[in-house]
Amino acid sequence: MSRALPKGSRLRAELLPLLLFAALAAAPFIAEALGEGFYVKQLARVMIFAIAALALDLVLGIGGMVSFGHAAFIGVGAYTVGIMAEHGIVSGFAQWPLAIAFSGLAALMIGALSLRTSGVYFIMITLAFAQMLYYTATSLSRYGGDDGLTIWDRSAFAGLLDLSDSHVFYGVVWLVLLAAYLFLRRVARSRFGRVIAGCRENERRMQAIGYDTYRYKLAAFTLSGALAGLAGVLLANHTEFVSPAYMAWTRSGELIVMLVIGGLGSLHGAILGAIVFLMLEELLAGLTEHWMLVMGPLVILIVRYARGGLVRLLPGGRAGPS
Repeated sequence: MSRALPKGSRLRAELLPLLLFAALAAAPFIAEALGEGFYVKQLARVMIFAIAALALDLVLGIGGMVSFGHAAFIGVGAYTVGIMAEHGIVSGFAQWPLAIAFSGLAALMIGALSLRTSGVYFIMITLAFAQMLYYTATSLSRYGGDDGLTIWDRSAFAGLLDLSDSHVFYGVVWLVLLAAYLFLRRVARSRFGRVIAGCRENERRMQAIGYDTYRYKLAAFTLSGALAGLAGVLLANHTEFVSPAYMAWTRSGELIVMLVIGGLGSLHGAILGAIVFLMLEELLAGLTEHWMLVMGPLVILIVRYARGGLVRLLPGGRAGPS
């Protein structure tokens, strides 16, 4: 169990996520005032991947499970929306719950096998399953195969929400990100979250004191996969397109890099890492097609000189979710 933080430290710890969410809420109004409406769509994409990074942080940052296939769950969520839309089912009340359920089910099945291993074996098995889903998606010629599938209508909510409006969609993504952050913070501070964190520190000790660590880790992996599927739902609506590329192992690697940049195990660090990584990608890609040659050394410098990620350099950043 972690010690309670002094009152001043708790206030500083709350300041960073508050500023992050306030800045993201104000961003579309600032962009419109500056005549840069493009950034509304770009920041919506950033927040979607922040949700996916939060999902991965539950198992990697808090639980110490290095999953190299989490992008597969994003793809499952996105393809559920795309395939249902292709068959004329555009109701978000049907699409979203099913996409989350299918992603969670995929995570449950993959986790049930993968979590019987550890270390490099766990990494390789999650990667192998992700590649299997990737190649399954490329073989679906009925739904575009390797070329992907265009979605002609965004999810509809019986007239309650118009997701075709960029500002409405941005607001929905912001609310989902906030809900995901608050939910995972509650999970991390709960007994369940502390058991998961204990498994990261010393799984044998947790087993010795009576915890069924396999079931706890499987529950965390399933929850993480379902949340990644929700990110996939939003991504499909954002791009109005689904592609096997959503499931590529490189996408899983990018999520891990976001966590390393922001700070593993710090939920607001996952959000910060997604913002920094994707905005740097956008900036560098506009300067050179070889932007990864610049991004790589930047990540190395962060790992070398900002141990624990960028969040640790900021006031209150050392306070994790616990």
